Amino acid sequence: MSPRKGGDVPDHVTKEDIAAKLAEIRGDVEETAQGARPTLTLVAVGVGVAVIVAVFLLGRSRGRRKSTVVEIRRR
Repeated sequence: MSPRKGGDVPDHVTKEDIAAKLAEIRGDVEETAQGARPTLTLVAVGVGVAVIVAVFLLGRSRGRRKSTVVEIRRR
């Protein structure tokens, strides 16, 4: 293997190096997920309310179209 440029870069990577890097990445990911959780909750609640309102309005308009009108005539 040719020598690497850049100073103190080791020629081999150990299991401990990989485990340390993965722990660092995992910590960053968990930090980001914790920060995004309140926003995600608000978006989910908003979408749920929008779906309920849409279903209500569609059901209401469909009920108007299919409602029966009874006309009573006296002679």
